[in-house]
Amino acid sequence: MLSGTLFVAVLIISSGLSTSGAAPTLTAGGWTVYHGSVRGTGVDASVKSVNTTRATWTSRTLDGQLYGEPLAWSGRVYVATENDTVYALSGTTGAVLWARHVGTPVAASALPCGNIAPHVGITGTPVIDPVRHEVFVVAEVLVAGRPHHVLVGLDATTGAIRQSRGVDPAGSDPAALLQRTGLTLDGGRVVFGFGGLYGDCGHYRGTVAAAKESGGRPSYYTVDQGAGQSQGAVWMGGAAPVIDEKGHVLVSVGNGSVQDPAAPYDYSDSVLELSPSMRLVQYFAPTTWAQDNVADLDLSMAPVLLSSGQVVVAGKAGVVHLLNGTHLGGVGDGEASLPGACSQDIDGAAATRAMTVYLPCLGGIVAVRATASPPALHLLWTATSGGGPPIVAAQLVWSIGQDGVLYGLDPATGAVRRHVAVGVVANHFPTPGLGAGLMLVPTSNRVVAFATSST
Repeated sequence: MLSGTLFVAVLIISSGLSTSGAAPTLTAGGWTVYHGSVRGTGVDASVKSVNTTRATWTSRTLDGQLYGEPLAWSGRVYVATENDTVYALSGTTGAVLWARHVGTPVAASALPCGNIAPHVGITGTPVIDPVRHEVFVVAEVLVAGRPHHVLVGLDATTGAIRQSRGVDPAGSDPAALLQRTGLTLDGGRVVFGFGGLYGDCGHYRGTVAAAKESGGRPSYYTVDQGAGQSQGAVWMGGAAPVIDEKGHVLVSVGNGSVQDPAAPYDYSDSVLELSPSMRLVQYFAPTTWAQDNVADLDLSMAPVLLSSGQVVVAGKAGVVHLLNGTHLGGVGDGEASLPGACSQDIDGAAATRAMTVYLPCLGGIVAVRATASPPALHLLWTATSGGGPPIVAAQLVWSIGQDGVLYGLDPATGAVRRHVAVGVVANHFPTPGLGAGLMLVPTSNRVVAFATSST
């Protein structure tokens, strides 16, 4: 029986590789982390055109659902499934170059609630360290009949497992945890978040984990740490934690168990800035945090870092907040807010160009422009198409809708300039990726690839 936080299912020490842990940045031909960079901007200005008249290739049916974003590096496409399998596909043909099953996924029926079925395996988007030639995933696996979460590192060329170690926080109930955020890299650490299952059943506490790529026990920051407190999921609609220029980690946090505004604040419904060692540096929460907790109207998108040093965040209440990045302000009103920007949830990651932010509103993408002096938010347009976390390429805003259509929207007006049916999607937060000369679109259990050009 397992105890504590560390269970080593497989431990193969890598050798002969750089251990610098350099964080990936967006480079030509590579999309190695959720939304293309550790800042999560979702923009590739080098892509000048996308050919959506026909798919270049469609992968074969994979062995489970795709909840994460496809990644690309060194001419290959990488995806992971809810059946705990990691795939490397040929960027030229979509053929499977290797497939590695890293564990036995957990049957949905064995969990106290949730909406991922028939089993839960790898949900968060992987991350690739190009220096180490290593792909990292967090897999939910059955060990001795019980769920556990393991961080697995695989050789990007061969798929061989280099390392596998338990990452469940001490004292947690792994059956009540879901590792939903994308993974990212920060100075030799793999950083990711834990939340609860859909329905907030069982007892869990939202957690951010930072695990050294070279091994060892992760560092954690835990939300709702007080006696009797719980929840406060770090899930962000599948987006990855955001890394700023200092190497600090920014995440948004879901609803917590404290619902009395007169009670001590529990760090839920918030933006948190954490040091690489997971020490709380500063935070923001709206003055409505307690009411938001009651109504499940938490902040559910990844924080956006603007070139001005400001931060934009939003969530299920449809309110967009503008914050001062050097002084998030604690519980308060921030620098400015824009209510009613979206009539549905804003979940996942935005795409950002200069001071314009394209928000993942479930009912259709919303464009907002921020200003620094005076601090303000301006609604530019609302679309009725798309809704999944957008990216920007070829002078269009690309988003996958729940209707299984990839949309290319005019960045100035939101008008539909391209649309192509790709197939049924697995979840509310599908997002395309770029790389290997392709735009990569996940469906429920396939990847559809469209050719791109940089000229």
